Amino acid sequence: MSASTDTYTPKTRVGRITNFVDTRVGGSSIVKEFGRKIFPDHWSFMFGEVALYSFVILLLSGTFLTFFFDPSMAETHYNGPYVPLKGVEMSVAYQSTLQISFEVRGGLFMRQLHHWSALLFVASVSFHMLRVFFTGAFRRPRELNWVVGCVLLILALAAGFTGYSLPDDLLSGNGLRIIDGVIKGIPLVGTYISLLLFGGEFPGTDIVGRLYVLHILLVPALILLMIAIHLFMVVVHKHTQYPGPGRTESNVVGFPVGPVYAAKAGGFFFVVFGILAVIAANFQILAIWDYGPYDPSPVSAGTQPDWYIGWVDGALRLMPGVGEFVIFGRTVSLNVLLPALAPAGLLFTLMFAWPWIERWVTKDNREHHILDRPRNAPFRTGIGVAGVVFYCVMWAAASSDLIATHFHVSLNDVTYWLRALFFLGPILGFIITRRICLALQRKDREIALHGRETGRIVRLPHGEFIEVHEPLNDYKLYRLVNFESPQVLPAQPNKAGHIKRTEKLRGAVSRFFFEDRVAPVTPAELEAAHSHHAEVEAPAEKAEVSGH
Repeated sequence: MSASTDTYTPKTRVGRITNFVDTRVGGSSIVKEFGRKIFPDHWSFMFGEVALYSFVILLLSGTFLTFFFDPSMAETHYNGPYVPLKGVEMSVAYQSTLQISFEVRGGLFMRQLHHWSALLFVASVSFHMLRVFFTGAFRRPRELNWVVGCVLLILALAAGFTGYSLPDDLLSGNGLRIIDGVIKGIPLVGTYISLLLFGGEFPGTDIVGRLYVLHILLVPALILLMIAIHLFMVVVHKHTQYPGPGRTESNVVGFPVGPVYAAKAGGFFFVVFGILAVIAANFQILAIWDYGPYDPSPVSAGTQPDWYIGWVDGALRLMPGVGEFVIFGRTVSLNVLLPALAPAGLLFTLMFAWPWIERWVTKDNREHHILDRPRNAPFRTGIGVAGVVFYCVMWAAASSDLIATHFHVSLNDVTYWLRALFFLGPILGFIITRRICLALQRKDREIALHGRETGRIVRLPHGEFIEVHEPLNDYKLYRLVNFESPQVLPAQPNKAGHIKRTEKLRGAVSRFFFEDRVAPVTPAELEAAHSHHAEVEAPAEKAEVSGH
């Protein structure tokens, strides 16, 4: 057998090295295939890119910080340049954080860049998930990619909390104290889990080191894995797109990755990097020297956690002091465990299950690559807004003490109002949002049939006054008429002619989902309206035009 030879031998050294690598890993075919992928162009798709770029900045800034941070809870006395804390007993972790802030060149900037990047990462992931939900991008074949996104959101929260707790200052210590209370609220095994996690009675001696391992190793590795799976599925399933002329379920209208999106993505990365750098250089965040080292003995005003964790703290504040009882000599504190786990469990369970819930109700198992306008899916949009209101009420409750002090109102009154909104807010948000969506659909239907109002009043030859309407162009008209509006699907009998209870439930939910609907404009209605419009416009062109 003769050895195979390359059909092309580059003359330069760089060319030979490149050819050597390419013939063994197939890089050119990968780049060629990926570079041909078409991506649509819309501003809402940028949230995913912002999440990716902020995570890259997190990795870069975090790598810098790991060179100087010491995750030890051993006790020491501070002798650094920050005079107010000289001689104060503190942990080595807190001391090393002060050294990064005041002694390492660029250390404070990198700390703040890391923190602001973390906030932007969680925010962009959240907005990206909201965009996917409100536009129906989670439907087949992207259900598993939606699940990956939900896991990625949970990992982002975990990364933020573990990093937030590392400096071992008073603020992060109070947050860990809440976690310790929640863990101890678990019946029978809670105390033992707390002792194992903290390395003894709170605050223990091991928690910072263990959180450090999670923060710099396990959680980032899982996030990278989820990002890789997410991008792989985006390439496999092709990108979704908004409705428009020439856009169908079988094509993608946009620009290729190379060179158009490669250039745009590179520039956008530096835009995100630059904005974060400006914010980190000019806006202080988490001034740990103001809080001092953590000491479990004094009682402070409580935590003011970052926004993405605050909703869990808010749920604890809203819970009344009930639900604690003794069983067989053991105290069960549901007033701590229930608010800490139930709202988050409910929210994430609905998020994970929603693609299958919607498919079960509609019995729609088709592939969807064209996105919905949120107004054209009133029930889904209402549910999404209800979830946002549910989250925002708990988030506001995490700052109930600040609301009371800043607005000079009673703390108890703030708590009572937020408790009422906890239950009524999502219901009101759902009802109001669905009615707004239906009203917008009716407005779109009117505009599609009759055109846009111009404000010009025309008097016809026989004396009638009419307002001249301007016809829409094809693109705007397509957006208004080309969408699906599911109808109520009653309970269907099975092959034996019987209707099961689950099918009756599905029929009832379908009626609740879609009983109030605005039917899309049909081609016949559109043709009739345009014919009538042409009949009116013909004499109007010859009529006298007058202002209002």
